[in-house]
Amino acid sequence: MSAPTPRLLLNSGVRIPQIGFGTFQIPPSATAEAVSRALEIGYRHIDTAAGYYNEAGVGEAIRSSGLDRDALFVTTKLRNADQGRESARRALASSLEELGLDRVDLYLIHWPVPARDLYLETWEALIELRDEGLASSIGVANFLPEHLDRIVEATGVIPAVDQVEAHPLFHRPALRERCVELGIAIEAYSPLGQGRDLAEPTVAGIAEAHGVSPAEVVLAWHVARGHVAIPKTVNAERMALNLRAASLHLGAAELGALDALHSQEGRVGGDPATFAFPQTLEDMKARGESLED
Repeated sequence: MSAPTPRLLLNSGVRIPQIGFGTFQIPPSATAEAVSRALEIGYRHIDTAAGYYNEAGVGEAIRSSGLDRDALFVTTKLRNADQGRESARRALASSLEELGLDRVDLYLIHWPVPARDLYLETWEALIELRDEGLASSIGVANFLPEHLDRIVEATGVIPAVDQVEAHPLFHRPALRERCVELGIAIEAYSPLGQGRDLAEPTVAGIAEAHGVSPAEVVLAWHVARGHVAIPKTVNAERMALNLRAASLHLGAAELGALDALHSQEGRVGGDPATFAFPQTLEDMKARGESLED
């Protein structure tokens, strides 16, 4: 098993492992095996979502691991279709049933979906769910500064985390600055830019200089910048290398060179200002997506 992963103290007083295991686009039928392998290798932070339709597999792996619940950090997220006060409450109950847990460590609003204008009401519901002990920490995903400012001004409750697309080629300096001001941790999904960052000459050169993989360089950059990162792979060797990245120390010049790669053209995911897919099975089918692809 790998050495313990460093943990970041959230504004909720909870510590989150800085490198976790992401389950986005892992088919439900393969999730239990992949998460079980990740736990064996040493991951203690597992990230899933109702919209991934693989929470049951995550729960199966947790139960079969024999690990103490308090040793694990489990995150799930609210589907866009479930935004709203009462629907959010029902959605978390459903997620907990799928996971086989009585609480999650972190519950997130998956997207703001500003066109529906329900994210403030939904945030108020998450505050209630946290206060009832159903989520140790609450946060958001894909929220831009204007979305963050609105919920904080209205409720006085600051999200523990904003999970957003972040990697050297696209790391949102303005959003990061606002999160730092508010005390919100950045959690990076697609932390390797879905592989695009790994082919970048700057990344490759730093990897060669240290005798490590490009993925380790990018993940070490995330850790150095205070991000939480949740890379996804079903390959056991890459799982281990990704987790090992926390022990790689990059110099100030190397970190600066990676920072300088940012470009608006580097985005690989959806735009939070316009993304509005409901994340239902019917929606996925209409868009030609399959859970088992």
